[in-house]
Amino acid sequence: MNKAGEIRVIALGLIRDGERIFLSEGYDPVKQETFYRALGGGVEFGETSRIALEREFQEEIQADLTNIKYLGCIENLFTFNGRQGHEIIQLYQCDFADSKFYQLESLVFSESQTHKHRALWIDISRLKSGEFRLVPEVFFEYL
Repeated sequence: MNKAGEIRVIALGLIRDGERIFLSEGYDPVKQETFYRALGGGVEFGETSRIALEREFQEEIQADLTNIKYLGCIENLFTFNGRQGHEIIQLYQCDFADSKFYQLESLVFSESQTHKHRALWIDISRLKSGEFRLVPEVFFEYL
C-alpha cells in the first residue's frame, strides 16, 4: 500500500479465457468485504507500464505473458482499509504463455512475507450478477 496522499501508477493484466477471467482475491477488513481485481502491480520509476506488468506476473505467480495489448488508462479513486486511495491504472489485455495456467482452478501467491493472496478463474456472469465484486467497476467496460 502506498503512502497517504500519493497517487500510485499500476499496470494490470486482463486475462480472459472464453467466459472467465483470471483475478486476484482481496479483502477489506474495515468493510468486511471480499473483492476481485486483475493481477499486476506498481510501476517503478524508470520502467514502462508494460515492463512492470511482465515483472509483476513473474514475481507474483512466475508466469510469462504473451499477446500483450494496451487497452487504456483508468483513474481509480477508492477507499481500502479505511484509507482513501488513488490509482492510475494502465490496463493491458494479455494471455498466459504457458497453457498450464488455464488448467488451474486457483493458486496462492505471496505479495510479501505477510500477505498471501489467491488468484482464480471467475465466470464473468458471476461478476456481472454481483455474486463476486469486481474492482474497479469500470473494468466491466473492457469485458
